[in-house]
Amino acid sequence: MRFDRLRRPFLPVLSLAAIALVAQGCRRPDAAANGSAMQALPVQTLAVALAPVAQSSDYVATIKSRRSATVMPQVDGNLTQILVKSGDHVRSGQPMMVIDPRRQQALVDAQKSTENQKKALYDYNQLQIERQRKLFDAGVVSRDALDQAEQSFQNTRADWQAAIATRKSLEEQLAYYSVKAPFDGIVGDIPVHLGDYVTSSTSLTTVDENKDLEAYIYVPTDRAGEVRMGLPVQLLGGDGKIVETTSIDFLSPQVDSQLQGILVKAPVHSTADVLRSAQLVKARVVWKTSPQPVIPVLAVTRQGGQTFVFVAQKQPDGHTAARQIAVTLGDTVGNSYAVTSGLKAGDKVIVSGTQFLVDNMPVMPLG
Repeated sequence: MRFDRLRRPFLPVLSLAAIALVAQGCRRPDAAANGSAMQALPVQTLAVALAPVAQSSDYVATIKSRRSATVMPQVDGNLTQILVKSGDHVRSGQPMMVIDPRRQQALVDAQKSTENQKKALYDYNQLQIERQRKLFDAGVVSRDALDQAEQSFQNTRADWQAAIATRKSLEEQLAYYSVKAPFDGIVGDIPVHLGDYVTSSTSLTTVDENKDLEAYIYVPTDRAGEVRMGLPVQLLGGDGKIVETTSIDFLSPQVDSQLQGILVKAPVHSTADVLRSAQLVKARVVWKTSPQPVIPVLAVTRQGGQTFVFVAQKQPDGHTAARQIAVTLGDTVGNSYAVTSGLKAGDKVIVSGTQFLVDNMPVMPLG
């Protein structure tokens, strides 16, 4: 009886505590749900679309002129003048270098004196033969005297004509001492210097006509089955931008034994301020173009050398979560990456706030 009396005052208190606990337990799922909804991160999404993506390979190409000449002297001697420098534009026949012409000039001057002497003797004999003919007609001289005069006249005329031919030949050789441009073009490297003794085997410089250029590309033999006439070729500048798009118009029938590559050529139409002969550029051979998923560069994250994207996916309970998916990237297409595996068309990739995301985090897609 005493125990029952002590227990009765505590019964209402225990009942109230139990009711409070039950009520609190009933409200906890709703609060958790409200908390989850508030933690969803607003993100921008973009549906993955298919775009034509080129499958290509990059090689180093050499720009060469279809018309190029190595300038070599036709006479021996010391260089006395170099009138051009590397990179100069020259016109056909423009003097570029001068080889000491004094010895040859002396020969020309001496021959001119000889020619004048022969001409004077020819002129004298011409007057003599005319006089002899008149005397013969008057019966003053014999036929033998006239014939001798005719022979002397013919000999002096032949000597004079031979002197003229010799003088012209020496003058033509004198012209070789002035080295001139063979055609319009651009001067290449000049390995010689003033005072150097040059011969007919000395390379003075090169002249390249900076038009009708070609890109020389060596394609590895393991791509021999894919290379063909007409394949597109993109020539890239130092900034990686496309300078010119052309196509293969020559395919060598044999493999280069040193490079173990197949020579292909593509015409180049860019002006001299863009591409020049002997310039090395990056050439991108496009093997084929096929549709592939593309995603913005901003959507890609990297962890430990692996590339990932976050995709907004609907969950069974109705909310949306960010799912981290590993992807394999291909070439860049503008400001996007081509994706070779991991995504399909229609997937909604997250393009904003990716630095705050973790796998299976609630998100609120805005687009």
